[in-house]
Amino acid sequence: MSAALVVLAHPRGDSLTAQLARRAVARLEADGHTVDVLDLHAEGFDPRMGAEDEPDWSDPDKEYSAETRAHMDRIAAAEILVVVFPLWWFGLPAILKGWIDRVWNNGFAYGRSHPLLKGKRMVWIPLVSYPEAKFKELGWDEPVDRLLRVGISQYCGIEEAVVHFVYDSLSAGASALAEADAALAPQLESRAHL
Repeated sequence: MSAALVVLAHPRGDSLTAQLARRAVARLEADGHTVDVLDLHAEGFDPRMGAEDEPDWSDPDKEYSAETRAHMDRIAAAEILVVVFPLWWFGLPAILKGWIDRVWNNGFAYGRSHPLLKGKRMVWIPLVSYPEAKFKELGWDEPVDRLLRVGISQYCGIEEAVVHFVYDSLSAGASALAEADAALAPQLESRAHL
């Protein structure tokens, strides 16, 4: 049985984002995964970078804060990572950006000749208020996809990474919940054939 980490970055537990995260958890559990749910707001994660978690480029073995090390352990324990969040100002919410800054750090997520996260799979599920056609017309689909899939995942050694946008998030309602299944299906199916 493999492990999954589902990361939720939304302040409200009744939001569509939270509902999609719960749907992802259910889908992963139905597929036989044990699931660790990391609700950044509910757990009170502090996204501010302090000196104790600032990367030391000359020391990949730097000892980071206890909070950061605990989050690193949760990532390390998972085979598949699923991150569900609203796209705000065409980027990551501050709490999620701070989580990447503090936790996906030198010596852990990058900075080693053999990346520690290599072999993991990752699914990004950003919720977008725009309809798909408008989002693409504005040209935001490619830079956001590249930032998440290449700039974060691949940079940290995760080659199997996908970005699955959920469009029309302000009006999609319950019909959007099927998007969690659609986002996870390729990752779960690809592992089933190994």
